[in-house]
Amino acid sequence: QVQLVESGGGLVQTGGSLRLSCAASGSNFRINVMGWYRQAPGKERELVADFTSDGSTNYADSMKGRFTISKDNAKNTVYLQMNSLKPEDTAVYYCYVRARSMWSNLWSSYWGQGTQVTVSS
Repeated sequence: QVQLVESGGGLVQTGGSLRLSCAASGSNFRINVMGWYRQAPGKERELVADFTSDGSTNYADSMKGRFTISKDNAKNTVYLQMNSLKPEDTAVYYCYVRARSMWSNLWSSYWGQGTQVTVSS
């Protein structure tokens, strides 16, 4: 079992910045995907950015150039630096991890509790 703890959301004005963090914890697990999704009111959850299983990064088009995903493998932590924020970035941001036990070949998906990001105009 993997637990995800997110932090860093809040209220910011248009053009401002925020940095989200997500730390994964548990016993004897291996992660192959880490990333961020978001869900705005009345909309479906969408990918923001992630590290794919081969270590490359993947961004949604609307976030390219403004958001940067990074990670610290030693800490099992993924970050999302968000710059030039817009009101349409307002959403609940969820950390996502795909992981498996060291003794299993089955990968499972895990989600954080979500952190609210609100961008005022």
